[in-house]
Amino acid sequence: MADVSKTEKAKLYVPDLEELRAVLQTGLKDNFAEVKVSVVECPDLTKDPFNFPVRGLCGNPRVTDVGGVPYLVPVVQKHKEYDMNAISKELELPGAFILGAGAVSSRIVGMNAELIPLVLTEADGRPAVNSSYFSSINPLDGQCLQESYSEKFSDCNFGLLGNLYACEGRPGKVIEVRAEKRTGDQSIVTALRKTLEVQYPDQSLALGGTFIIQRGKAKIHIMPREFSACPLNSDEEVNSWLKHFEVKAPLICQSVLVSKDPGLDLRVEHTHCFSHHGEGGHYYIDTTPDSVEYLGYFVPAEFIYRIDRPKDTHAVRRD
Repeated sequence: MADVSKTEKAKLYVPDLEELRAVLQTGLKDNFAEVKVSVVECPDLTKDPFNFPVRGLCGNPRVTDVGGVPYLVPVVQKHKEYDMNAISKELELPGAFILGAGAVSSRIVGMNAELIPLVLTEADGRPAVNSSYFSSINPLDGQCLQESYSEKFSDCNFGLLGNLYACEGRPGKVIEVRAEKRTGDQSIVTALRKTLEVQYPDQSLALGGTFIIQRGKAKIHIMPREFSACPLNSDEEVNSWLKHFEVKAPLICQSVLVSKDPGLDLRVEHTHCFSHHGEGGHYYIDTTPDSVEYLGYFVPAEFIYRIDRPKDTHAVRRD
């Protein structure tokens, strides 16, 4: 188990929600033909299509970057393993609801795979509720294989890296983003991040939340079941190792993005998705710009925690 006590903390800039709404409304129009950004009450996320273990995304919102890509490439460090329950305590929010993107513990799962974490961590004698999914390469046909984590495993562990949003899981005000017909070359996540980067060049902001690709298709990747036997030293080598797929809507995505790294060696955006038709993995961008429709709910985080930052780092696969 990795040492989660190696934690750094930074306060983030949190604009008023109405100010943030106006900024995103203007910025997203550079990338989508139709945009509507609103401040709304968070919908009940225990209902379809989300089926989360909590109702909302509010209550002491924070993000964390755990481990990192340097623990995966150039050569994997399998001993880097983390527990969501321990992470929530390190985030000073025991019992937190956590969503985002990460990798499974290969020790527990028995292979490498993408993790789509959705965990209500344990607190005050209440056991954890793990609603996570994981996606791997089906050994029978080489296609995407998405499975429910809790149907196979009882722990809350993950491996190597994770970009996570944590909160109390309560109802409250959130930023609702509706976007259709992509006209630019950025994914919705990158468009959100770049908008914040341009509007607040001297501040570090972070958003966490979930969005649905309601129509269209998307490009994703899934890591192979076996780690690379050869060192992976560049984006090109990593991309050749990964398996890429085009998957169809509806897709439910969990995302964390940071507008500006405050000196913590961050991965500035990371998004994983799952579906109720068996497809999921690491989201890149939609592949049907003329017909794509997005509906998302986001909250600005108050703090960022950098847990177990790699001492030896690099710039491979940082977005």
